[in-house]
Amino acid sequence: MDAIATKGLTKRFGDLLAVDNLDLRVPAGGVVGFVGPNGSGKSTTIRMLLGLLSPTSGAGEVLGSSIARPERYANRVGALIESPSFVPSLSARANLRSLAALRGLRDARVDAVVETVGLFGRDRDPVATYSLGMKQRLAIAAALLPDPELLILDEPTNGLDPAGIVEMRSLLIDLGSQGRTLMVSSHLLSEIEAACTRVIVIGFGEMLFSGPLSELTTRTSAHVRLAPELDRDAARLAEILHVHGYKVHRTNGDLLVDAGAAAAAEVNRIAAQGGITLRMLSAHEETLEEVFLRMTGATDGDNAHIRSDQRGRRRRRLPGRRSSTGKEAAHA
Repeated sequence: MDAIATKGLTKRFGDLLAVDNLDLRVPAGGVVGFVGPNGSGKSTTIRMLLGLLSPTSGAGEVLGSSIARPERYANRVGALIESPSFVPSLSARANLRSLAALRGLRDARVDAVVETVGLFGRDRDPVATYSLGMKQRLAIAAALLPDPELLILDEPTNGLDPAGIVEMRSLLIDLGSQGRTLMVSSHLLSEIEAACTRVIVIGFGEMLFSGPLSELTTRTSAHVRLAPELDRDAARLAEILHVHGYKVHRTNGDLLVDAGAAAAAEVNRIAAQGGITLRMLSAHEETLEEVFLRMTGATDGDNAHIRSDQRGRRRRRLPGRRSSTGKEAAHA
């Protein structure tokens, strides 16, 4: 059974189509990365899965129960949405005991989650003395109190320094190895790449990729960039490399050869055998992060412009608007 499955899940906020006909499938067990740029619909999707928002259309199931009836699975799901509030003057243990009491759980669960998230030894210190990374661990401990089958974490590395991110990755791997299902959202693939077995990539509410991380790796590209010492030799060098079976492109005066770093030495020899001296030779292999950016957009600024354009097109299509003059109808 899939831990999460949706069909045509859609959410609109006025002119904004936040989630667009999303078909999700999260198999039970392991860590699944749910990635996309800021504003891509990740948090909206998570809130619909948890019953905090109602979809505009479509359907979904969590642990075999419809998202229209979240009370049927609420006690089997743990979630970290944004940054939960704790009483700063109380210790982590006291905060967790209060939350456990509200849920009718025994204090033994507090001992278990403190150990699981690595706060043992600092659990009796006031939360006010905690670093951001420790507060994130405490938040995950709170989500683990009901011993959930499914753990949904929305941006758990947000705001952490590099050391905190590494620690969070280690914790996610440990939790995934315990037989739970983790769905971890992030706007940066690199932050959760090491912890994930599968990845789901969305952009502007649409599914861009879903599958094993190894399958996404096959979408990476590699090239060798080179330039002859004399610009007039560029065309001849491209032809020589083509004869040897290489695909060559011209870009900004340089040559790009579709080949990995291992081919750089051979490319250099081919040029030398043809009597051509190179003034530049470099190899580049695309990272998963670069694939992610290529799929979703380079920057938050780029994505904001795309969202703005989408809203503008949506407004122009709304009934009651005058396309000939661009003026809104009186009651639009």
